[in-house]
Amino acid sequence: MGRPAKPIISRERAVRAALEVIDENGVEGLSLQLVAKRLGVKAPSLYYHFKNKAEILSDVARLLFSDVVTREDVEYENWREEQAALAVATRRSILSHPKAAPLLLQFFPRYLMLKAYDNWSGRVDLPVEQRMQVIEGIEKLTLGSALFGAMSAATQTDPMPAFPAEKFPHLSEAIDANPLSEDEMFEAVLRAFLYAF
Repeated sequence: MGRPAKPIISRERAVRAALEVIDENGVEGLSLQLVAKRLGVKAPSLYYHFKNKAEILSDVARLLFSDVVTREDVEYENWREEQAALAVATRRSILSHPKAAPLLLQFFPRYLMLKAYDNWSGRVDLPVEQRMQVIEGIEKLTLGSALFGAMSAATQTDPMPAFPAEKFPHLSEAIDANPLSEDEMFEAVLRAFLYAF
């Protein structure tokens, strides 16, 4: 199918419209027709910006990361707090679109973070051989927590299934003694990891 002579809509508007459709219908419910309808155009108009549906999905995954706001004017007490703030903001962005979160498993936009990783790696007080451990650890903790939380929200299931306390007494005791919310638990685990270095 040929592309229109000039764009009727912007690529960014189309990607945001696609994210809205996914928020309502899930990834499997995304169609070019629904995105076009939301934008008030015909589906062929989208081919000016995208080769196929996979390219739109890849850009939606990128959008989940590019919407993370990092404030340059904030003074952090150290690099650990700076990284914790970025991880919390990233997790929050992903969790605000739980039905889109599975796209990160297929279209993880790590390239968006290369400049930040390089900048961070040049400023920290860690031995060079530990820097990738920190980067990998923050990534895995953040994405793991966000994807788990997103799936729980998208399917409307509790993160921890109901179980008889007498069958799993130690787990029941640990759950009852835990004063933290899911968000607080993520921050506590993240800081425990960061301050271990």
